[in-house]
Amino acid sequence: FALRNSDALFRDNLVAHFTSSAIVLNKDLSKVLFIHHNIYNSWGWVGGHNDGDADFLHVAIKEAKEETGVNHIVPLNENIQAIDTIYVPNHMKKGTWIPDHVHMNLTYFLLADETEELVIKEDENSGVKWFTLEEALDVMDEPRMRPIYTKLFNQVQAFKKSTKAHI
Repeated sequence: FALRNSDALFRDNLVAHFTSSAIVLNKDLSKVLFIHHNIYNSWGWVGGHNDGDADFLHVAIKEAKEETGVNHIVPLNENIQAIDTIYVPNHMKKGTWIPDHVHMNLTYFLLADETEELVIKEDENSGVKWFTLEEALDVMDEPRMRPIYTKLFNQVQAFKKSTKAHI
């Protein structure tokens, strides 16, 4: 898709485009920082459109900081944790009609200090909150995202176990 669509990194491509997301974790990997998305009316991960930036990790970190108000966010590692194709239903955004389209999303694991002040980004979300991984699955209201979050949270748990095994 990227080779055949020079605008694949731009939301101007109304069929599909690349996005970057993050599972923001606390330092002991027991909690995830979720935002309550205005468009989807659900708690979920942070992230956004690449808007031409091919550095997906950079975009994930930038979006995490902008959407949560947390200033000190670093990658757990530089690995892409998941690549998912996510259907996005039509909606209004800032007075503009956005048609159905697909996000080709790359996800990273980021670390943040859970004592840092959280700030709502009112034009995008109505809440920012830390949840345990189990609580996070209970508060999210997008059935299409449950398998993606479950997969990612299982990866967090596996990483946590493998790290303890090597200490």
